[in-house]
Amino acid sequence: MSQGPTRTNAHHLLSYQARSTPEAPALSYRNVTVSYAEVWKQAQVTAEQLLEVGVRREDRVAIYLEKRIETVSSIFATSAAGGVFVPINHVLKPVQVGHILIDSGAQVLITSADRLRQLAAVLPETSVSDVIVVGGRPEMADGYRVHAWHTAEASTPVLVVPEPAAIDVDPAAILYTSGSTGKPKGVVLSHRNLIVGAESVSTYLENTSDDVILSVLPLSFDAGLSQVTTAFAVGAHCVLMNYLLPREVPKLCAQYGVTGLTCVPPLWLQIADLAWPEDVAARLRYWANTGGRMPRKTLDRLREVFPNASPYLMYGLTEAFRSTYLHPSEVDRRPDSIGKAIPNAEILVLRPDGTRCEPGEEGELVHRGALVALGYWNDPIRTAERYRPIAEPGQSWRAPEVAVWSGDTVVADEEGFLYFVGRSDDMIKTSGYRVSPTEIEEAAYNTGLVGDAVAVGIADDVLGQRIVLSATVTAPEVDGPAITVALRQLLPMYMLPSRVDIRDELPRSPNGKFDRNLIKAEVTA
Repeated sequence: MSQGPTRTNAHHLLSYQARSTPEAPALSYRNVTVSYAEVWKQAQVTAEQLLEVGVRREDRVAIYLEKRIETVSSIFATSAAGGVFVPINHVLKPVQVGHILIDSGAQVLITSADRLRQLAAVLPETSVSDVIVVGGRPEMADGYRVHAWHTAEASTPVLVVPEPAAIDVDPAAILYTSGSTGKPKGVVLSHRNLIVGAESVSTYLENTSDDVILSVLPLSFDAGLSQVTTAFAVGAHCVLMNYLLPREVPKLCAQYGVTGLTCVPPLWLQIADLAWPEDVAARLRYWANTGGRMPRKTLDRLREVFPNASPYLMYGLTEAFRSTYLHPSEVDRRPDSIGKAIPNAEILVLRPDGTRCEPGEEGELVHRGALVALGYWNDPIRTAERYRPIAEPGQSWRAPEVAVWSGDTVVADEEGFLYFVGRSDDMIKTSGYRVSPTEIEEAAYNTGLVGDAVAVGIADDVLGQRIVLSATVTAPEVDGPAITVALRQLLPMYMLPSRVDIRDELPRSPNGKFDRNLIKAEVTA
């Protein structure tokens, strides 16, 4: 695939496609489809507006909108203006949005009129000086200027916004991800991270301009943003969806002829058992999982539902955008593996002293290469903890290279395939054993009695930690004792939950993952 001119800034992913395939469909939302030329034209109009309100190199522009065409235009417009975009999940509440605005130091906020009214109490505490309102009449406000969104109409002349001075290692985005302290932390991604990530993912997924990719995950989530950047890297068609009900996914796949779909495990659990029309399911070329281990039962079910689709089991961390994938040809042989490094990345399994682990030896997953992010915004201490130098044997001559230490425990087999063991801060230590919660959860899924499952460790004076399993059930008559009896057939005694907490549903983070911190706090209370 010819990629044309060098792409050094994130907006070049869009501008190149607008030049090479201007009439090709770029985005669809609510029965409206726009071409690459139209999206780029809107991005240029918005970039000019950002420059008019004073955005300069590396200024932060927060985008607090539901997933829609203007949201994507704003992302690339910010890059074209030389700024740093900060996508905020539209399901967050004002207090959470306020934290992100304050922490990022965003000077400009792009949002809707109704969302702006919701933020009235928190905005005065932030650095926001200008608000651009999409759709609806902007209202006057004290403390900041309010502007109407400049819409690119068919008659709007084509603009030529000057290229910003930014280079590929400059900050392009800040993605806020949940942390152990409860306050989201901002991971700073460079233009290089976004471009190399898009090129790498589109390479191993074998994306082409013929693909139609359904964007289900939030754009504030690295895997969600990757759906757009990956599509734009190859000129594919991206369909935007604000996920509410599982049954809407097959409908959109049917409407647009979707060929690619990426979800996190909780979403796959909901989607797997839907009634998929045969022709719609057969059209899917690939599906991908990220954000946690796929239960074997769900994996098997998805392969039945999508008989022509290639399954990709992926692992990624926001601090390095994407990291590993398991090639579809290996899924039957090693369905529990997270695979090997994606193109243009190297994944190491290291001991605490930085030396390499032997096959079969547990160690920390360390990611090196062009996808390693710049660090945590405004947090040098946490950046120094996670982004640390690595020393390669025989390379004492070179300047120190910084890699990202994931905090995840993995093990590699003799052929180099990686297996996720657990997060260092999620590992349960009970009766002298280190227990992976994912192993308990996998066993729970295999009983066939649970729908969703999350295992956590609770402090215990005798055991160190005792195990509590929170779960939803597949039938009304299933209770905690029944699940415990079934688990006795699958787990050793030290791994058995001391309690099974039955719920109607498990809380999820804004990115769709299970909220382990909240579940742990609730079962501890």
